[in-house]
Amino acid sequence: MFASWGSIVYRARFTVIAVMVAGLLGLAAYGLSLQDHLSQSGWDDPGSESVEAAKLADGTFGRSTTGDVLALYTAPEGKTVDDPEFQAKVIDNLQRLVADNPDQIMKINGSYFKVDNGLSVAALADKTKQHAVTSIAIAGDNDTAVSNNFRDVESQFYIDGVDVQLAGLQPVANSLNDTMANDIKRMEMLAIPAVGVLLFFVFGGVVAAALPLIVGGLTVIGANGIIRLITNFTEVNAFVAPVVSLVGLGLAIDYGLFIVSRFREEIAEGYDTPTAVRRTVMTAGRTVMFSATMVAVSLGGLLLFPQGFLKSVAYGAIAAVMLAAISSITILPAILGILGKRIDALTFKKLRQTKTNEEIENGFWGKLTRWVMQHPLKVAVPIVAALLLMIIPLTGIKFGGINETYLPPDSPTRVAQAQFDELFPGNRTEPVRLVIEGADNTTLGQISKTANAAPGLVEKFTPEVATKDGVNVLKAGLTERNEARPTIDYLRSADWPEGTTVLVGGTPAIEQDSVDALLDRLPLMVVSVILLTTLLMFLTFGSLVLPIKAALMSALGLGSTLGILTWIFIDGHGSGLLNFTPGPIMSPVLVLIIAIVYGLSTDYEVFLLSRMVEARAQGASTTESIRIGTAHTGRIITAAALILIVVTGAFGLSDLVMMKYISYGMISALIIDATLIRMFLVPATMKLLGDDCWWAPAWMKRIQQKIGLGEPILDNELVLANVPQIAPVGAIAGPGQPRKIEAASRVMPPPAPAAQPESGPRVPDPLTEPIPLSEMTIKAPNTDAPAAEKPAPRRRLDIGSAASAPQNLIEAPVPNPSYRPQPNTTDKRRNPTPAAPAERPIESWLSDLRAREQTPPASRPLPVVRTPSRTNGSASSGSGTNGSSRNGSANGATNGSATNGAATNGSAPTSVEATPQSPPPPIAPERRPTEPRVSDASDGDDNATGRHRPDDAGAISVSELIARQKRS
Repeated sequence: MFASWGSIVYRARFTVIAVMVAGLLGLAAYGLSLQDHLSQSGWDDPGSESVEAAKLADGTFGRSTTGDVLALYTAPEGKTVDDPEFQAKVIDNLQRLVADNPDQIMKINGSYFKVDNGLSVAALADKTKQHAVTSIAIAGDNDTAVSNNFRDVESQFYIDGVDVQLAGLQPVANSLNDTMANDIKRMEMLAIPAVGVLLFFVFGGVVAAALPLIVGGLTVIGANGIIRLITNFTEVNAFVAPVVSLVGLGLAIDYGLFIVSRFREEIAEGYDTPTAVRRTVMTAGRTVMFSATMVAVSLGGLLLFPQGFLKSVAYGAIAAVMLAAISSITILPAILGILGKRIDALTFKKLRQTKTNEEIENGFWGKLTRWVMQHPLKVAVPIVAALLLMIIPLTGIKFGGINETYLPPDSPTRVAQAQFDELFPGNRTEPVRLVIEGADNTTLGQISKTANAAPGLVEKFTPEVATKDGVNVLKAGLTERNEARPTIDYLRSADWPEGTTVLVGGTPAIEQDSVDALLDRLPLMVVSVILLTTLLMFLTFGSLVLPIKAALMSALGLGSTLGILTWIFIDGHGSGLLNFTPGPIMSPVLVLIIAIVYGLSTDYEVFLLSRMVEARAQGASTTESIRIGTAHTGRIITAAALILIVVTGAFGLSDLVMMKYISYGMISALIIDATLIRMFLVPATMKLLGDDCWWAPAWMKRIQQKIGLGEPILDNELVLANVPQIAPVGAIAGPGQPRKIEAASRVMPPPAPAAQPESGPRVPDPLTEPIPLSEMTIKAPNTDAPAAEKPAPRRRLDIGSAASAPQNLIEAPVPNPSYRPQPNTTDKRRNPTPAAPAERPIESWLSDLRAREQTPPASRPLPVVRTPSRTNGSASSGSGTNGSSRNGSANGATNGSATNGAATNGSAPTSVEATPQSPPPPIAPERRPTEPRVSDASDGDDNATGRHRPDDAGAISVSELIARQKRS
């Protein structure tokens, strides 16, 4: 599917760009009014007791407006608030405020000053008469309307020559909104240019660096339009905007980085532009789509919670992630199709990063992975221990609600709110409320007496409004809002008079109920997300072990990240340097962090495993697959993490503690995940698991193959020079052609006239003899022998790279001691049924360790190949198999001559020591300068590099290897 899509995008590249860019710009235009449609609601649990109490009170008395805006007036030094000139200025301002803004200002709830149509309350001045307060009600049916109305009139509260401070719910909410809007502007001004510079150093060129930025910018503005569309159906919290900018821009650039890097690899390997685009979409595009799907599933776990805030963030973040993925497999490949090799335009040679597969695999990341796999336990144990230690501070985590303390200590709104709470503790804007139904005066007195015994109260419960329709509301302030649980638990467990309904509400109760709802649903979210991502990863990679390993790794990284955040933001380490007040964190923000960090962890896991599985599908061993996958993705994952760190770092400069929490949480998670986990812990763990990494039940494998989501086997499409056309041995020819095509005639010139068979050593035919990979070892060459007699080093088949064509395919063949030909009792013209291949031994570090323990390196025996004399020279094999009319007549010179009938394969000795002089030197095809070098024995030990060891049982013939080369 993705290969076809890549071809379509290339053919219609100009149309794709025009349609996608026009659509995204249209969404951007529609999203320009997004800020006017965002709300402050969504932090509560709609099904909780506190929300039920609020609905009953609001339905009876209307929305409580006493805490909307609290204007705190301070008299000049040496005067009091009773000063006539001072009072005249304040009263005139308040009366004009109400008269000039009837749509925004509902009324004056109460004031120390005598204002028309306002209630004058003497208690709204402090004892020194230096400060006085006025409560103003803002019009609006919902949080969004109230917030917008306050924003329209905020500047009119201030008076020249008078010290006016604004506290209350709306000033705090407006300060939070302004801070978030400034954070987005800061990101646009600082992060985007910084990311551009970083991309330039990653790619080494201006053109390549600009492409991910283009996709990221289009993604963010397009996502704003989608969120604006969502506001028509549900309330969307104002917090969505910075989250969408953070996640959308970061992932869009990451996806662009992945796509562009793969395209440059394909170009570097020699493919033309159409093929490179198709192969890029087929591999990197597929990975991007599955990665985005898994990130969306992780964010989709937020939809399980009842809070509207989490739902709206999930809508916005999922829209941004999917839009980033769609843009990366449409706009980006289309642009790459137009640019072609000009992708490296404006490139500095010293910074140029276009490398072949061989250069990548033999670079820093390949060497690092090889070292990690040589010491898996030494790497894994310390890292796991360190991550577990980082989780310990998480035990001290505390939850709270959003309030003015999320603003910096020097914020004017926070200072005003703190001063108001200190001067007027009995008029807290967020008290605990008891909404009582069905109580008479006597019963109401009993309820008040019982409620006043609750712990943590700063005052006694008093009526907030007069009784209406049998409903009463009592209120009392708390000494510490974030320590409300004992008070709420006492009130809800108290015995109230029969026939009455007492509901505990107010902001502290709403926050407590929200925390409880999150903690109740968190296990369901964790289980659902893990199951879905495990299923998707299995359908993608065909392994059940890899998703489970990924979940465990993500849990380690996530736990350590939360431990770091608790140590900083709750325990207060570094609060002075970062300019925040330590305290409880909002539970919805914690859940959001969990979803984002787990999604990013899964994102990087998919990037890494996709290249490993791709190499594995092409026949590489487990260790070689690990090395290839890590080498190809190590630089990309590191660059992607750096880019996200830059983007989130801009939000780390925010004045809002909530944004600092998310920013530093993501930075910590990125550093841990992209370095300790992906580059060290994952290769070490997979090395220990060995071939068990790819295990899944057979029935699940069949389902995965039927669905068709497996990793594509990407063949090499380059045509190599000097490669003969190969036809299968024993193939039935067409009319007029020889009925059989013998092995020798496929790749060798016409044979010379047949010579009479001679007894003596037979040299194995390198094209038909299987490579013996079982029950034998290769003897180390004698260092005392002359240099000319030393055999050529063994060479591996470099099949880990999709576009890397191996050159030295033919090794010096050695007879396979497990080979036992049977007498030919059937028609020789029929193709014999091939024997089932021997089961390939499990490759794992543990099995290698056991082998070392059983046979110390210094005492390992010299390799000996034991061959029965009757194998090729006996009556059964010599006459019937290699000496018969089939192989010994027309082609007798080839298979029946002295070459193949000599003492090597048919002599009397029953065992032949495999000395360096025994096999002929391997046939090494001429290597072109542009083709990668095939690693030899000097690259490291077989266990580390992933070569097939001599005791592997999966023997294949050289003709098969040449056939693979042709296909690739």
